[in-house]
Amino acid sequence: MTELFSEAILISIFAGTVRIMTPILFAAIGELVTQRAGIWNMGVEGTMLMGSFTAYFVATSTGSIWLAVLAAVISGIMMGLVTAFMTVTMRVDHFISGLGINLLVAGLTLYWFRIYIAGRAQPTFDGFNSVAIPGLSQIPYLGPILFDQRLLTYLAFAAVPMIWFLLYRTRMGLELRCLGENPKALDIKGLSVVCRQYMAVLIGSAMTGLGGGFLMLGFSDRFLADITAGRGWLAIVAIIAGNWMPRGVLAAVFVFALLESIGTHVQVLGLNMPHQIFLAMPYLASILLLMGLRRKTNQPVKLGIPYLR
Repeated sequence: MTELFSEAILISIFAGTVRIMTPILFAAIGELVTQRAGIWNMGVEGTMLMGSFTAYFVATSTGSIWLAVLAAVISGIMMGLVTAFMTVTMRVDHFISGLGINLLVAGLTLYWFRIYIAGRAQPTFDGFNSVAIPGLSQIPYLGPILFDQRLLTYLAFAAVPMIWFLLYRTRMGLELRCLGENPKALDIKGLSVVCRQYMAVLIGSAMTGLGGGFLMLGFSDRFLADITAGRGWLAIVAIIAGNWMPRGVLAAVFVFALLESIGTHVQVLGLNMPHQIFLAMPYLASILLLMGLRRKTNQPVKLGIPYLR
């Protein structure tokens, strides 16, 4: 157990935490935009899985990981279109539509994967490597943790202040937040509620697809049927635990990722303790966070309620 607290292992644990945060952070921050607009997209898990599969298919077909990233984003947008059509246009219950999407994508990706493999050895690819930022990566302790990561990891962390600025410092952000609180106010002013909710879902789903793509390109070289392993659900829990605020979401994602990183290191080090307990800790933590929800919540009043004129 004491091996976990050596300097090198602690640096490795926190560096791993930052990497593990990346896909969940993309999905959670994107979903935050969607939920602020009043749409409770429960299909995050399925959208991430579709992004992972699409990234794998394009990476192994073309050999280009950047084309794979683009494909993951586009697949996220396509999933967003389905979600928006069901929730905004058809006014299907948000939970039912999300669960349906998750089940559909789980089956589709497995079916497509088997067709793609067709009995041959599974093709692999070279994913993202770490990119050390000159100067900053040499800072003791912090350098290896924060400034020797994949390019998309830097983008994921930059997305947090960018989304905060979008939501709280722009007219577009004000309108998006109004959708979740009082969409009728926008309608009375002659602004399209439908168009803005579609836009919010597409932004969120594109980021979620990117998160799924990174999960494939940043951690593995081959596709697995359940590669997301519940990270989409963790993204949703992070929004609730973070009280629908960008900095709160960031903190919640950090807790989940830290626990997973500790569990991974326990397994790699071969410590004489059941690593399954540590691997389950992010999910146990999510349950505790939901049980301990605070008195004052910033949950949008109209979240999950279809708008009727």
